Amino acid sequence: MAVNLDDDVPLILTMDEGCSAPAASSNSLGPEQLPSRRKFGLKMGPGRSQDLGLVKERQRRPSREQPWANLEDGGSHTIPDSRAPSLVSGGENSPASPTPHDWEMNYQEAAIYLQEGENNDKFFTHPKDAKALAAYLFAHNHVFYLMELLTALLLLLLTLCEAPAVPALRLGIYVHATLELFALMVVVCELCMKLRWLGLHTFVRHKRTMVKTSVLVVQFVEAIVVLVRQTSHVRVTRALRCIFLVDCRYCGGVRRNLRQIFQSLPPFMDILLLLLFFMIIFAILGFYLFSPNPSDPYFSTLENSIVSLFVLLTTANFPDVMMPSYSRNPWSCVFFIVYLSIELYFIMNLLLAVVFDTFNDIEKRKFKSLLLHKRTAIQHAFRLLTSQRRPSGISYRQFEGLMRFYKPRMSARERFLTFKALNQSNKPLLSLEDFCDIYEIATLKWKAKRNREHWFDELPRTAFLIFKGINILVQSKAFQYFMYLVVAVNGMWILVETFMLKGGNFFPKHVPWSYLVFLTIYGVELFLKVAGFGPVEYLSSGWNLFDFSVTVFAFLGLLALALNMEPFYFIVVLRPLQLLRLFKLKKRYRNVLDTMFELLPRMASLGLTLLIFYYSFAIVGMEFFCGLLYPNCCNTSTVADAYRWLNHTVGDKTVVEEGYYYLNNFDNILNSFVTLFELTVVNNWYIIMASPRRPPTGAACTS
Repeated sequence: MAVNLDDDVPLILTMDEGCSAPAASSNSLGPEQLPSRRKFGLKMGPGRSQDLGLVKERQRRPSREQPWANLEDGGSHTIPDSRAPSLVSGGENSPASPTPHDWEMNYQEAAIYLQEGENNDKFFTHPKDAKALAAYLFAHNHVFYLMELLTALLLLLLTLCEAPAVPALRLGIYVHATLELFALMVVVCELCMKLRWLGLHTFVRHKRTMVKTSVLVVQFVEAIVVLVRQTSHVRVTRALRCIFLVDCRYCGGVRRNLRQIFQSLPPFMDILLLLLFFMIIFAILGFYLFSPNPSDPYFSTLENSIVSLFVLLTTANFPDVMMPSYSRNPWSCVFFIVYLSIELYFIMNLLLAVVFDTFNDIEKRKFKSLLLHKRTAIQHAFRLLTSQRRPSGISYRQFEGLMRFYKPRMSARERFLTFKALNQSNKPLLSLEDFCDIYEIATLKWKAKRNREHWFDELPRTAFLIFKGINILVQSKAFQYFMYLVVAVNGMWILVETFMLKGGNFFPKHVPWSYLVFLTIYGVELFLKVAGFGPVEYLSSGWNLFDFSVTVFAFLGLLALALNMEPFYFIVVLRPLQLLRLFKLKKRYRNVLDTMFELLPRMASLGLTLLIFYYSFAIVGMEFFCGLLYPNCCNTSTVADAYRWLNHTVGDKTVVEEGYYYLNNFDNILNSFVTLFELTVVNNWYIIMASPRRPPTGAACTS
């Protein structure tokens, strides 16, 4: 196929000694914004075997012909001018003979720039040569991302098997240490790929990668020490394993949350210091006022005063902390009222307001920074897609080549529709202004518009009339309100049945007739809706999916009852979920549920962030508090019965009767998570804090 040199030569590759670059249009980048014009150091065929090292050597020589351009990302790139030898354009006097490979390289690099803008990757991490490109492509695919995720999860789950281990999951030292070394070797391979892609200088500049490397070295040393000594030791650094999970591509929301938390610490610490200052002032005042009272243990020493007021800030010990002094002098309540008014109701609310305002400011700055970063990436990509003849726009041919690398799963029809959606000016070429919407338009899902209104329009007339009647029926208000009435009656029936039951085994000996009646009605509704709307349209609704799932579970519950499968009785208990359908009656309730579902992805990242903090504190808690108990720690409190420790002699054996309190411990990672959640709720948290004083006889945490 003949190639039109004037039209098919990439503009960014045609600056040789014989010709100068065309003047950039007003909507293209200026010289200071151009991306680097080296193209990964590939050989381009006959006359184009310029070696990368030679090009780099020539670029290192100081010359007024090779200005440096400082990009917005903070990095600097060499931009050779028209007289400098280009790696892709061949030697110094090489003619501008374009090849399809030239454009393919431009498409790929432009796609990489768009990916860097979308993922908020710094431009100084852009691949610089062929080896870096290969490593970049390997490190930016879902197989690599999945390998990162599975390795991080393996390292975290090893805590279940290491001392102090969950009893049912305990592994030998050889086994869990070998698994740890295997996972760490996988992390080493991942970092080697990143080193090959980034280069040593950029690798060292990348802060998150250097933190991950430092943690990897520490984990390696500890794993080898455990394997050599054949025994576990204090390993607080296991709390840093969560860094491997945070660095995964799939945990970008967690990284953003952690970054915002750390960025909001300075104003948070200012208000926290103010809060602690008033707390110490009141602790000193309380010590002088209430320490003469021998029946008041809360202010007997200055240390007890500070701890008591800190607990009072959470209201966990109120009004217990006030009662001893209040019994002697009723006016002592003024001290506690003033303290709580200042600390709890003013400074704590001020602290929350500062945190909220700081998070908002950080989010706004982040949004602005990301927008500018994306805009810069778009400009870099746009410059790579312009040609010598058309330097001010992108033709459909170049746009299609870009999308083959940027969105490889996009069909040809979707690429064409995306191009038409971007082309707001209705011109043959995409301008830079039009191309700036690439991120939003490329995420759109295109659906062919059907000429027929219903799925049954092309059926024979008799069948058409039947399904048309079913469609009208299921869309009618009468049918919908009838089903709401059935759901409400079903809920009332379940409530009455449950109220009449007594404790014990709830598994019935036969299938209740009410179960059959309501399940039949739900089954008929399901059949009518599928017939009236069609399977595709029916399953496209979230509420219909919910109805379908609950009906299927109800049918499985019927099988469990009919076949006397008592272990699966929990499926029968899911029947009340049908009551959630009543939320569709009121628009406000629907809006609440829709908002909740919209917030689920963000809440999931926040929940994972919380679990990461739990994991780190659980590791520290296990290392310091494993096996520590304080028998009968709470004899003087109102919860003494639940926290008792009694020894009984039964025959020749001594039986220890423990209260519920002793389930709150750091003996393994699962118990630690539950204990930390109880501390988060703050009820009786100070009792858990005061309990680990001394280990009981024979208590120890072993592997």
